[in-house]
Amino acid sequence: MDGRVVAPTSAGDDEERLQTSLRPRGLAEFIGQDLQRRRLSIALEAARQRREPLDHLLLSGPPGLGKTTLAHIVANEMRGKLITTSGPALERAYDLMGMLTRLDAGDVFFIDEIHRLPRVVEEYIYPAMEDFKVDFVIDKGPYAQAVPLPVQPFTLVGATTRKGLLSSPLRERFGLNFELDFYGVADLTLIVRRSAGLLNVLLDEAAATEIARRARGTPRIANRLLRRVRDYAQVHDVRDVNASLVNDALELEGVDGVGLDDLDRRYLKTLIAQERAAGVGTLAAAMQQEPDTLEDVVEPYLLYEGFIQRTSGGRLPTPRAFAHLGVRPPGRQSAQQPLPLDSAK
Repeated sequence: MDGRVVAPTSAGDDEERLQTSLRPRGLAEFIGQDLQRRRLSIALEAARQRREPLDHLLLSGPPGLGKTTLAHIVANEMRGKLITTSGPALERAYDLMGMLTRLDAGDVFFIDEIHRLPRVVEEYIYPAMEDFKVDFVIDKGPYAQAVPLPVQPFTLVGATTRKGLLSSPLRERFGLNFELDFYGVADLTLIVRRSAGLLNVLLDEAAATEIARRARGTPRIANRLLRRVRDYAQVHDVRDVNASLVNDALELEGVDGVGLDDLDRRYLKTLIAQERAAGVGTLAAAMQQEPDTLEDVVEPYLLYEGFIQRTSGGRLPTPRAFAHLGVRPPGRQSAQQPLPLDSAK
């Protein structure tokens, strides 16, 4: 997975710093997710008018769609600090208590991968969300005492790629629950053009659209592809980027016209070779990949674009998968094409 240009997850601290420089600062600058943006705008304005913290907010959806960006925007709009952590980082209840008790009124506490929060830590966060207090336990056994410590009114923003793994008690304590979906080409084109302006890249409308078409519905990928195109144009001494140059640059990266890369195409070829419905464990073993990698990173976009379908018996390739790879579906005779994998790209 390292170095995969269409991976929706962050490639490291350097990329995260660059992503931060490209993030919109306010909700008015945020592009896409129109329904959720309108809902959040109303909630923010109502909270400001009441001079109260925003209701706790749960953001769910595939990686790279703007959950962290929206957390930054909430903090900016509410004029509070953003305190960030992740579910796996909060190993002990004391880790959580230390962060909560240092919050100021109106701050935003962002927990990424909140579905991976340890259960013992999760139980400590309930009173903080409901009553703005945490119970500090003194001593052990029959002498144990719970001393309530006040917490300043704050907003918890939780982000998850697996909403189904959240416990019901935690999920129900969020007053706002937004599900983010993949972006359309039109919105991604606007995002690419905005980022190009910030990076001083001159590209025309067709070039921006070509990048958007290959960005797998994900702003983070769109910005990463834009940087690859910028590097290619710089090395070839091209100032004005057009669609032809974008095609050359991204074909070199192994990203085809619909945003699939070598791993995606290998997944489809492996699935087709099974000649029947296959489970993710079978595919992962055949590809020498982790099942979580296939489920969280590869399959969401293939499902969204209709290259595969999930059935009770496993995954199946769709006619679009056969057409994209240029192979013959089983049971269909052709004098021009040999067996499937022999002619696959």
